[in-house]
Amino acid sequence: MEKLYAKKSLGQNFLVDGNVLLRIVAAVDINQEDMILEIGPGKGALTELLAKKAKQVLAVELDNRLVEYLEGKFLQTDNVEIIRNDILRTDLPQILSSRSAGRWKVAANLPYNISSQVLFKFIENREYFSELVLMLQKEVGERLVAPPGCKQYGILSVFCQLYFDISRQFLVKPGSFRPIPKVDSMVLKFCVLPTPRVDVGDESLFRSVVKSSFGQRRKTLWNCLKGAALDMAEKDLELAFRRSGIDPGRRGETLSLDEFAILTKALGACGVAV
Repeated sequence: MEKLYAKKSLGQNFLVDGNVLLRIVAAVDINQEDMILEIGPGKGALTELLAKKAKQVLAVELDNRLVEYLEGKFLQTDNVEIIRNDILRTDLPQILSSRSAGRWKVAANLPYNISSQVLFKFIENREYFSELVLMLQKEVGERLVAPPGCKQYGILSVFCQLYFDISRQFLVKPGSFRPIPKVDSMVLKFCVLPTPRVDVGDESLFRSVVKSSFGQRRKTLWNCLKGAALDMAEKDLELAFRRSGIDPGRRGETLSLDEFAILTKALGACGVAV
């Protein structure tokens, strides 16, 4: 078989550091009954370690070359299944529920170019998971755990902190990969909360309020929400701000999770809908 070079177009960087691989497996904290979803298995170095501890490993890979290689590598490994698909187009509820009625754990070295989109997909399908151990670009990882009031705090920070307990595990230097990336990476663990961290009322409205509030970071909440695609009159917006006790002259990046929830409920009470 031809030598398997990483494809830049797919954001591939193969993790080759054995110590880092072992630390990821330790972070996943696998028992013999666990079902593991792996995204972007690459050449299967992490897959091999996961399979030694888990009941089942389901690996989703987009690259046809790697799928062929992995199918050969794990031909005699009964608890590894390779699926050729784009994770962003994969019907997660279908592939997971058809294989197990329980909740899955995730281990993934996410391609940097799609990490935010994959995180949103996990949020949308969080009921199928108990925890996620993800390697991300350090900058993205810092954004997810950022508090209000700093430049890293944004839409993903709010949504992830609403649905997960997130903990930093460890940093990974560029030399652990081939080819060597130009940035540091970070491994984080996401434990799925049984219920959202705060009661936000209408979750669809909450998502719209958060996205609109960060749509133009230099603008005030009033200007962001007034220009948003929400079904509301200015008088309703004024009333909602008065009821919430939140200054409309603030910017979205200054609001805590609780304040976004309060503002969403106030808007909903004023008849605002999405």
